[in-house]
Amino acid sequence: MNIDRMVMAFAGVVIMVGVALAYYVHIYWLALPAFVGLNLFQAAFTGFCPLAKILKAAGGKPGCAFE
Repeated sequence: MNIDRMVMAFAGVVIMVGVALAYYVHIYWLALPAFVGLNLFQAAFTGFCPLAKILKAAGGKPGCAFE
């Protein structure tokens, strides 16, 4: 699995967890998926993703988006 797919998988899991926490715990947990969405949005334009940098440093195989 390359870094691009790992970033998307991680973002999807964090969004689902944030929505579940908002439903079962408190509505303010919606800030977590909002943060992830905003980060994905800015990464689409800038090409900078903190998770991609961490995964690359850990030896992940680069993909097309985050080289």
